[in-house]
Amino acid sequence: MSGRLEHWWGHRRFAVLATALVGIVAALLPAVPVAAETTQQGWTGTWAAAQHTAYDPGTSEVTVRIPVRVSAGGSSIRIRLTNGFTTEPVTIGHATVGLRDGGSTVTRPRQVRFGGKPEVTIPAGGQVAGDRVRLTVPARSDLVVSLYFPGRLTHVSQHWMGLQTVYWTPDGGGDHASDADGDAFTRTDSTFPFLTGVDVRGGSAAGSVVALGDSITDGAASTSDADRRWPDYLAGRLSACSTTAGVLNEGISGNRITAGVDGNPSALDRLERDVLSQPGARTVVLFEGVNDLSWGGATGDQVIDGMKEIVRRAHARGLRVIGATVVPYRGWGDWWTEAKEADRQRVNTFVRDGGVFDGYADFDKAVRDPDDPTRYAAAFDSGDHLHPNDTGMKAFADAIDLAGLRVARGCPSARVRLTPYRPMLQAGGEGTEITSTVTNAGPRAVTRVSTRLDLPDGWSAEPVGGTRTRSLAPGDSATVTWTVTPAADTTWGTHEIGVRTSFVQDGRTRRDSDSVDATVTPAPSEVRAPYLTTATTTEKAQYAQNGDQFAIWAGGQDLSGWKDEKAAVYLADAAPPSGTVTARVVGQTGSGPSAKAGIAVANDLTAPEAGGYAVLTMSAQYGLEFLTDSDGDGKLDTWAGGGSSYHPAWLKLTRDGTAYTAYASSDGTAWQQVATATVPSASGTGDAGLVASAVNLDYPGQITTALFDSFSTHG
Repeated sequence: MSGRLEHWWGHRRFAVLATALVGIVAALLPAVPVAAETTQQGWTGTWAAAQHTAYDPGTSEVTVRIPVRVSAGGSSIRIRLTNGFTTEPVTIGHATVGLRDGGSTVTRPRQVRFGGKPEVTIPAGGQVAGDRVRLTVPARSDLVVSLYFPGRLTHVSQHWMGLQTVYWTPDGGGDHASDADGDAFTRTDSTFPFLTGVDVRGGSAAGSVVALGDSITDGAASTSDADRRWPDYLAGRLSACSTTAGVLNEGISGNRITAGVDGNPSALDRLERDVLSQPGARTVVLFEGVNDLSWGGATGDQVIDGMKEIVRRAHARGLRVIGATVVPYRGWGDWWTEAKEADRQRVNTFVRDGGVFDGYADFDKAVRDPDDPTRYAAAFDSGDHLHPNDTGMKAFADAIDLAGLRVARGCPSARVRLTPYRPMLQAGGEGTEITSTVTNAGPRAVTRVSTRLDLPDGWSAEPVGGTRTRSLAPGDSATVTWTVTPAADTTWGTHEIGVRTSFVQDGRTRRDSDSVDATVTPAPSEVRAPYLTTATTTEKAQYAQNGDQFAIWAGGQDLSGWKDEKAAVYLADAAPPSGTVTARVVGQTGSGPSAKAGIAVANDLTAPEAGGYAVLTMSAQYGLEFLTDSDGDGKLDTWAGGGSSYHPAWLKLTRDGTAYTAYASSDGTAWQQVATATVPSASGTGDAGLVASAVNLDYPGQITTALFDSFSTHG
């Protein structure tokens, strides 16, 4: 739900929307007979994406490989493709599907036929379902759908916020749909082209739940390539039930109930296509309204009227409707006002007490700040004060009563969760307290509750008290606080901590699990030979080394011109007269927006006035900065760079005598040239190292913490 129109309207692929208006009605109509047929054949939707726009890719003879995470499993599958928002037909020359084997590789791709034929042409505004493919698909597994387009591909009908790496061959790459390996797929994107659904049969699913929503449902601000949208978490909960269910994500960024625009039809206009006609749909969770109320100009009563219409139409088709309350959004831009807050509260009162929905999920209560209910609680806020982080997505899924969905049976009634949601631990430091909480949300007591942590190798955890509980009554919780200590040589960065609980429910042993991403940070330690350190800052610099990882805690007023204040970890005589110095800056925190971290070379880094001095850094907020000393006085007096800052950042300095060229990359493979500069005083073999400066002139005494995980020199 971006509420900001530019969040989706400004996307490059919307450039051709004006020509696609005629496809909107056509895209909605063909869904009815297709879905009706699939329902009669016993298909259940296990994955979906709401196609809503198109773009011209400007390419020919290409193959696309689309990974998707299914919800329910089965013994046969079928794919559904749409050409909904276009004015020209599209031909699929070859299609395959198979289980993912990591990245863009596939285990034994199976051929997909359409009416017995390997090729199909989908008319403008139309859609097609592939024939049945016999393939055992486990619940919550990854499939890969590959589509080859012969000739010129004039347009792509797509769902643009995929939050999933999608792989393409280069222009003219040809047909690689049957490849098991992914070597031919050298380009990537993050949108879902043409694929609108995957269905299963022969599994334990008793139907599907459709999540109708906006960008929060679409997954905005959740971790890409990690399937951490709230419908994904809901699918995980349902997969533990005796009789499972599919979960279909029909979220579109910027979507509204009360109005739509070209390329983003309203929830009412797309209800038939995206909800009512979905194979095996039994229940819909309606989670919309914040776009209408914030930037959309709708009143609370207009949103309520739209919700009533959606419920009426869904009930007429035999679907249950669960209403989700509208989340707080104060602090998100300047959209919030007291009058709009009153409308939000009016809508939420209707969802909870209006008697129209078949049940409700209190998403508002799940993530709001108890001290200021107009805002997100910090633990769930992605930072923009509208979209939740991964933990907030999980909180939404936890707020849904599985029994109330009436689509799965035999679901575990107890859940286990870890807090804090983002624990910070220090390598080689003291332990950190982490708490596991088991809550019985069911109608009857559960017994023999047991909890354990899953830790990375070498870590330890000591519980305070016992890890077993004899019985938990309905609504009760049991907590265990653990002191968790990472191994001294643990790699700095993110590590998963898991928890498992088992319990007896209705005479049967059931299980639940949870995990959090723990961040392991460095503690100051010795830097080992052959590495050396040097600092010119007033504040005492500190350092740490963990294998190939380095940390620098540095102050410093500036790193150019009038001040050269920095701290560095370096190798003496490591920069050859012709060669490269490369490093990766993982991140930097503290001090102000000009804080810098990167690589430095000089004839002597302890005495820059000896010549050959050049620095390439990524600043905290102001992008790349390539600084050189043009006259050999030890002061960095030339500058190039700019742009946006990003981390991690690969930085590379290439030297050819007195000529230095700076490069940067986000992935270490595709390099952007920053600039070339001449440093006349460079001579012979020099020093090369990692450097950091707080640039704290306006932030007196503050330091920056810079983390690096790669450093190399090559002649």
